Amino acid sequence: MNEDRTGGLRVLVVTVVHDPEDARIRHRQLVSLLDAGCAVSYAAPFAAYDRTPPPGVRPLDLPRAVGRRRLAALRAATTLLRHEAPRHDVVMVHDPELLAAVAGSRATRSAAVVWDVHEDTAAALSMKAWLPGPARRALPAAVRAAERAAERHLHLTLAETGYADRFRRPHPVVPNSVLVPLDDVPPPGVDRVVYLGRVTRARGGLDLVALGRELAGEVEVEVVGPADGDVHEALRAAHEAGHVRWRGFVPNDEALAGLPGALAGLSLLHDEPNYAHSRPTKLMEYMAHGLPVVTTPNRAAVELVEAAGAGIVVPFEDPVAAATAVRSLRDDVARRHALSAEGRRYALERLDWRQDGRRLVALLRGWTSAPTHRP
Repeated sequence: MNEDRTGGLRVLVVTVVHDPEDARIRHRQLVSLLDAGCAVSYAAPFAAYDRTPPPGVRPLDLPRAVGRRRLAALRAATTLLRHEAPRHDVVMVHDPELLAAVAGSRATRSAAVVWDVHEDTAAALSMKAWLPGPARRALPAAVRAAERAAERHLHLTLAETGYADRFRRPHPVVPNSVLVPLDDVPPPGVDRVVYLGRVTRARGGLDLVALGRELAGEVEVEVVGPADGDVHEALRAAHEAGHVRWRGFVPNDEALAGLPGALAGLSLLHDEPNYAHSRPTKLMEYMAHGLPVVTTPNRAAVELVEAAGAGIVVPFEDPVAAATAVRSLRDDVARRHALSAEGRRYALERLDWRQDGRRLVALLRGWTSAPTHRP
């Protein structure tokens, strides 16, 4: 093991798809690695997203892989891995696209390479509008084959237990938990509901716009996060009309600080296969900050909300039902406070990243201490 002078691992974290401010990568994993004394290099598309690298890391800028424009980013990542992997004990990649870059750079010869599996890649293809229809139908089988090959040569961590069925061997789950505030939080208010995260059609962006119209003059619908092109203009127009308050991209810490005191947190995901197995991180963040939640019935979301007793489930693509749920919470103070307390209790007991972050660091140390870097 080639540890630095502080005794910590040298870890290279790489993404060409995710926003460098991605909460799992930037605000949880990197923080845990730095707190453990690791020397962290962070390779990400800082310039493409107009993001400032976080303090404490060695930043390495990469192009962004977006839509059909992916080749330049993969070439750059392959070159970077070829030069940087020998300088690190661990290389952690966050995009399935980077599996080819890892193979092309032969990074596994010098470092323990870890793929942090964030999503059901094959299921997500149905949501890629930039892919031609025939490709969307043919690629899932290729993706599954690539996943099976990856587990033969790389270490895997899974963000969800529901991803385990995609692989032939068991792999450790490092869940998409959140940093739960340990201090008391204020009770939920009555005049504002919040959506936190990237806004797309599949994530209910147009439903948020319709919800804002339904609740105009009663309860403010606050939307915090950047919007994709399929909903950008509709969201901008709703903001200008006063139906929603769209704040755009807000740094994660600032966005989370704005949650306490809201009436409820919103998650209006559509019925997409990629969402069935993934607990929406925003739900956990709402619960951690004492907000009741209003969510659509994706299986993982329902399981979380029902286990915690933390909110209301409404039908897919039904802004009127969402508005009814919001009004019911506004008008029933006892129920609102009970859902808030139960969600907060559940988050403190079962959703706190502090424990999962320590486990992640222990996994990385174990893999680098093994006789071979291969799984």
